[in-house]
Amino acid sequence: MPPPLRCTSSLPSTCAKQLCRAGQSTRSFSTTSQQDQRITRNRRQLFRWLGSQGQNFLNPLNGSTNYLSAYNAQGQLKRVVRAAAEAETKKKKQEGKANKPANSGASEEGELEEGKEFKGEIPPETTSDLTPFPLNKSFVSQPVLSDDLREEIWKRVMQDGKSVRVVSAELGVEMSRVGAVVRLKEVEKEWEQTGRPLAKPYHEAVMSMLPKTPYDPTSRTNAKPHESINDLPVHRKTGTQIFHPTSESRHFTREDAAKVFDERLLPADLRVPHPELAEMHKDYKAGLSQEEREQRQMERDEIAERKRQRAEAKKAKKEAAVKKVDTGRVEFRFTEISVDAAGKDGRGFKGVGWRYGHPHMDRSRGAVKIPTSVE
Repeated sequence: MPPPLRCTSSLPSTCAKQLCRAGQSTRSFSTTSQQDQRITRNRRQLFRWLGSQGQNFLNPLNGSTNYLSAYNAQGQLKRVVRAAAEAETKKKKQEGKANKPANSGASEEGELEEGKEFKGEIPPETTSDLTPFPLNKSFVSQPVLSDDLREEIWKRVMQDGKSVRVVSAELGVEMSRVGAVVRLKEVEKEWEQTGRPLAKPYHEAVMSMLPKTPYDPTSRTNAKPHESINDLPVHRKTGTQIFHPTSESRHFTREDAAKVFDERLLPADLRVPHPELAEMHKDYKAGLSQEEREQRQMERDEIAERKRQRAEAKKAKKEAAVKKVDTGRVEFRFTEISVDAAGKDGRGFKGVGWRYGHPHMDRSRGAVKIPTSVE
């Protein structure tokens, strides 16, 4: 590195000034010349935003979402401003000064006055606070399951032995989501036992930025349902628009509507994920007492449990009849088959090869192969 230049009196004045200016550390990190770096309106607005609203994202609020639409132009939470105004108005009314113009601590533009601080708990998020994109008000961030709620789902299914349907009805979580939570928790616990590292910091960072459905351990059922759990799935047979004529005096029920679409289609009350909830609501509309509704539900649960046990016993008996030979690479399964199982015509569904279809009668002699009637 060459030595720094010094300004000496032996050099001309113009040359000395240039050398002194070159020796100073005035190098800029920007390649744009100094005269081109003008303070534009956009630049002023950017630094104004960084000093007001941007501070909320540099130091995010714990236990709450931090979306752009939740703050006003001064960087204050809109729901905090509204809560402060409502609290001040309520205080004025209690003091008997409701007829006078109350200085609520919040200006007409919806901001807290200087020196005013909101004392109390931060109100929960509303729908307007959960819109992360200010120009797209239709998009609302949906809540996710909290860690406590996911742990409770896994505990009730794996440790308490409850069915997925029961846990879904108790906690207000859809059955497919309950199954997914149990599978993922099993993978997580398996990784913890084997010592595999988990992305805990990433998980905590993401969960801190999203709305969550909490779990109330004091109640058996979750007070705040996570989602709708009894939506009717769309069957492919119901995709066709049908105009079915019927008399006005006829009581047209859901069973009749299902038969119009398809003879084997179940009614809507039986195709929903939780038909027992529909039955409980029918008992409630019928005017039955709480004890009678609980007794009927217990009877329905016992019938469903007996059906489940019979189905499991039948499946276990069928599985026990299969002889298994494991070679280490593949597993062979042998089933005892009787010749008489195919029936008199040899086309019975219990016969060998029935699942692969049966041969056509095209080459059999004496068979009539042309249509004999028009239907």
